Parts: sequence; C-alpha cells; structure tokens
Amino acid sequence: MFEKILIANRGEIALRIIRAAKELGVKTVAIYSEADRDSLHVRFADEAICIGPPPPNKSYLDIPRIISAAEVSGADAIHPGYGFLAENARFAEVCEDNKIVFIGPSPKHIEMMGDKAVARNRMEKAGVPVIPGSKGIISNVEEGQEIAKRIGYPVMIKATGGGGGKGMRMARDKREFETGFRMAQTEAEASFGDKRVYIEKLLLKPRHIEFQVLGDKYGSAVHLGERECSIQRRHQKLIEESPSPAMNEQIRRKIGKIAVKGVSSIGYNSAGTMEFLMDEKKHFYFMEMNTRIQVEHPVTEFVTGIDIVKKQIEVAAGEKLNLSQRDIDMQGHAIEVRVNAEDPEKFIPSAGKITALHIPGGPGVRIDTHIYQEYFVPPNYDSLLAKVITYGNSRKESIERMRRVLDELVIEGIKTTIPFHKKVMEHPDFIMGNIDTGFIERMNL
Repeated sequence: MFEKILIANRGEIALRIIRAAKELGVKTVAIYSEADRDSLHVRFADEAICIGPPPPNKSYLDIPRIISAAEVSGADAIHPGYGFLAENARFAEVCEDNKIVFIGPSPKHIEMMGDKAVARNRMEKAGVPVIPGSKGIISNVEEGQEIAKRIGYPVMIKATGGGGGKGMRMARDKREFETGFRMAQTEAEASFGDKRVYIEKLLLKPRHIEFQVLGDKYGSAVHLGERECSIQRRHQKLIEESPSPAMNEQIRRKIGKIAVKGVSSIGYNSAGTMEFLMDEKKHFYFMEMNTRIQVEHPVTEFVTGIDIVKKQIEVAAGEKLNLSQRDIDMQGHAIEVRVNAEDPEKFIPSAGKITALHIPGGPGVRIDTHIYQEYFVPPNYDSLLAKVITYGNSRKESIERMRRVLDELVIEGIKTTIPFHKKVMEHPDFIMGNIDTGFIERMNL
C-alpha cells in the first residue's frame, strides 16, 4: 500500500479521497489554488501545498506544478479524482516517468477509451453492441451526409475527444447536418483542441444507463450493477439512481456480462464506467467508457456496500481485486441529486458567500460536500456544491427520503438547484420511472 497520496483535485471529490485514504492508513497531500485556500480538503489533508492562482490552467491543470508538489511532499501516488486531469493520458505518462503511481488506468487505456471513435471500434470487435454510425472519423460534410443518409436521420455528430455534452450536434436532415457538422468541429477544437468528429444514429427517447466496473492487474474484472443517469440537461447528468427502474435481473446479467467482457478484452485495471443507451425496446448500445471515478459512484456504494474509491486505490497499489461476480449483491435503492450553485430557472452559475447552511441527516442519508457556513463559492470552477444521496429499501422509500432531505437542506446566500430537484421528485413520470434523456426538456422543468 502507498505511504502518501497527493490528490490532484478539489472540492467534494478531494474530501472523498482523503476519507478513503485515511481508512486505509495512508497519508494525504492536498493541492490548492489561491481561490481554495480556505477549502475543507486543505484543512483535512495531512499536508497542503498551494500550486498557483485561481485559473485552472495555472493550478489544477498545470502538470509540472502538480508533479513538483508530489516530489516535494514525498507522495508515491497521485489520485486525479474526476474532471481536470483525470482522463489525461499525458498526465498519467508523466506520473510514470517520475516514478509516481497514477491511481487510475494505464495511459494506454485512457488514450484508447478517451477517443470515442477508437473506443467504439474496440468494443465492437469485443462483441459489445454499438449504435449504428460511421466506422471512424468523418473528414468532410459530404462524407458525413452520405453516411447519415445510409443509416437514416436523425443523427448525432459527436466529437471524438469530447465529454460533458460539448462538441455534439443533432441533425434531422441534410441541411441541418452541414451546419451541425461545422459547429461540432468548432466547439470540439475550442474545448478539446481536437476537431475530429464521428456520427451515430440518434436514438429517440433513450435511457442513459451505465455499468460500474472494476478490474485489477491480474486479469480479474467485475461489474457492480447499473446506474440510471437519464435525468440530464444538455447532456449533463443531474440525477442518478441505482438500480434503474427499467431493469430486471435477466437484463442486468446480460448487459453486465457484456460490460465485463468489454473491459476484459483490453485488460482494464482500475475503476471505470461502461456507458450505454437503451432504446424503448430495451436494446442496449455502447456509447463510451469513462476511465475514472464517476461523480455518481455513491449510489452504487450504497446498494452494493463496496467502497469503490478504496478498491481503486488498492488495485493501483498492486493488490488483487478479491471480488468475484458472485460476491456482488445489490440491495435496496439509492438516488443522488447534484446540488449546484446555479439559478434553478436559468441554470446560470451563482458564486458568492454561503451565509447560512444546514446539512440534514437521518437513516439512509449521505451528503458529500466541501461547503460550510461563510464559505465563498469561487466562480472559477465547476458549480457542484453537494451530492445528496438517499437510500431506501425500495425506490419509493428512497424518493420519499430525498423529498424530506431536500426540504431540510438549507443553503443561503447564493442560488442553488434545490428547487429544481424538488420539482423532479414530485413529478408523476419520475415517480413512475417513466424517464429518458429528454425528460427535462419535455416536462419544461
């Protein structure tokens, strides 16, 4: 096991990693920007090092500064969390070059699965069903229009190196394709420095369902069941739950086996997520793989009782997974809502000081957060304030518990998305599990 882990992140995920490390008897080093000097991850880590000013490219994205902090502190491993450098193959390579363990998959796996076109082809070869589309990168509008005509409109034009909904455009006909193709390229180049795009058939009213996977360096791999992530706005997940209300044990076994087959085919050796779209006939199609810990991992931890972050650290340290598929037993139901510092009507970021705060508790309640009263929410980073997770013996109990918790949760001084989540929890279609990725737009929430 490691002696000291540097956490190359901030906010709630940095605190989450600190907690896992402490339970494993491992010391932690927090890095922080000048804007995060008073953040809780700085306070609760064993050591803390300021690595630069607020802009991410001068702090949390500055690889040389992070490596220097690791060397100065004597850290023998780095955990990237999610976001920032978590899926940056070059960062993982630099860690290796400096004899520091990157707590995540190999640079090869990050690069392979981070390129969505390559990942799609690799999974298709492994027998994982994929959405009909182009076999690779589309070089020009005419080529794309020909493929779109063959597979049938509507189609989705997607950036190969994308994420977070960026570099994606829908096209319902030939004219929309031309405009969407250029817009997707422009946004992809601005966001990822890579303007390459590919095409997929657009599924109507799909559900977004992902499978949590774990693999080790000795060839073992398991899945921890699925998460339903269909409540989204502009391809950004807002609410997640496990298990999915659309699943049954037969489908879970079938798709879980496919997910494990996919990661085993590439020798994947960390925590990761296989993401699928499910159509109205319950056909599953591989969409992408995330080679990191997910924001929504707590719902899986609730229903399986497995600490995913600790497993991720143990596997990176060279330990065996020591889990077989027979050991995975999903019990009860968990729901997570992401409380963001945003106007709940316009979803515009809301920075500022938190003047009053009350964190609820009670049975089956977990709140992962880095905020406190008088904490100043900086405008420089992602707007996530807290992940509110409730667990119940049934989905009904989990929803009722979430309503109670959202009523008790008080965050004043800034605007938050709490009112939005209350509306969803009261919506008849959500209560019945009748959801898909277009739920929010269709219900005008």
